[in-house]
Amino acid sequence: MARVLKNARIVTGHSEFRGALAICGDRIGKIWRNSGTEEGCPEWPGDEKAVAEISQPWDKDVSISDLHGLVLMAGAIDSHVHFREPGMTAKADLESESKAALLGGVTSFIDMPNTKPATTDKETLEAKLSLSEGRCWANYGFHLGATNANQGHFEEIDPHSYAGVKVFLGSSTGGLLVDDASALRNIFRTSGKEVLIHSEDNDVIAKNLARYRAEYGDELPFRVHPLIRSAEACSLMSRKALDLAAEYGTRLHLLHVSTAIEAQMVKDGRKENPYLTCETSPNYLWFSERDYDRMGAFIKCNPAVKQPSDRAALRRAVKDGTIDTIGTDHAPHLISEKMKSYLSCPSGVCSIQQSLAVMMSVAGEEGLPYSRIAALMSENPASLFGIRDRGFIAEGAIADLVVIDPEMDFTVGDEKDMWRTSSARIDSKCGWSAYGPVPGKMTGERLRGGVRQVWLGGVKAVEDGRLLLGEPSGKRLIFDR
Repeated sequence: MARVLKNARIVTGHSEFRGALAICGDRIGKIWRNSGTEEGCPEWPGDEKAVAEISQPWDKDVSISDLHGLVLMAGAIDSHVHFREPGMTAKADLESESKAALLGGVTSFIDMPNTKPATTDKETLEAKLSLSEGRCWANYGFHLGATNANQGHFEEIDPHSYAGVKVFLGSSTGGLLVDDASALRNIFRTSGKEVLIHSEDNDVIAKNLARYRAEYGDELPFRVHPLIRSAEACSLMSRKALDLAAEYGTRLHLLHVSTAIEAQMVKDGRKENPYLTCETSPNYLWFSERDYDRMGAFIKCNPAVKQPSDRAALRRAVKDGTIDTIGTDHAPHLISEKMKSYLSCPSGVCSIQQSLAVMMSVAGEEGLPYSRIAALMSENPASLFGIRDRGFIAEGAIADLVVIDPEMDFTVGDEKDMWRTSSARIDSKCGWSAYGPVPGKMTGERLRGGVRQVWLGGVKAVEDGRLLLGEPSGKRLIFDR
């Protein structure tokens, strides 16, 4: 059956117009405009003529749905997640987190390599792909992790099978810290893929930690987190990465930018390296240092959520195009782990199911056109990593789509709102979200812009808080860069 979604507010990375869209099989078969909108699209001819236009060569059985002016965008692509499988499945797994992603309008994800074992060679990548087959509710792909000794192994791997090379220039899990200067230069010099950088200086962090332990002992308040994992720690390593990338012409993607100074460094760095791109997280656009007293461990992540001035600068960077992609850095931990003291509790924020709604809320507060969200969360990651046939509203593209009510207000975790939008639900295995009610915070965040429908490969997968699919249907992503 072909499906037509009419009276939609169609949003792409460069435009917004009223129109209709036909889903034929798993692809977008045709796009129409309403009178007076989007040049280049044929005008909507009315129901009967539209059916006649798409009934050949596709199925003659056509269903028409009226979206009544709701926003229709390509499904979000989250290129920075930690779904914890293999090795840490008590916290989360590919099946649970991909379901939460799909319910939040994220139709594709790219998982990071710091699992157990880490994804650092052909064998571990193939094992992870095998684990994913038939278990992911959203489309799936993976990054490889760099170590001090594994650059030679990348040549053995089909470049279509992975997205980028993740380099930790700061302490991490999985033994992935790259601290050998010659190995680091070799990565920047020879990588044919995007080099993704986690930038924090361990020496600065260790110095800051010693200072605050001397002041507070072992009972550090969570509000010292951005003082320990400071702006200086981030900017020093980001500067090092930017300089290396400029020297070798590397396709550098700076991850989870959390400070005003890094955003400015990226803007300036593009004068020397046109291949420089960067990402920020919804968490850095929503929370600030003022939220630690009420949120504690539940916004403790690395890099740290920082000052209100950093948040304001990052919102400006999103608006002016300095920021290229939005990645959640979704990193679940058990609530019991998050209830530990500052020094004992792990870093990581659970947020993927609310990421699209948070960005819609930020757009409303900042006067940000929805086309920027489509670019940041769909088109740019698809282009950056060369994701085949996904991430765009275009005839012939795979019909991964999300329908959003931009005027819907809801509270995350509120039972009455869960029946209106899947953005209000919390489906991660760990049972919490930074945007939902957590211990010490009795209500969730109030957001605007609820997911109403999600389409995956031409099939309606989610509607008004309900998962419609009977089994996981995500497909493996192919990377053409």
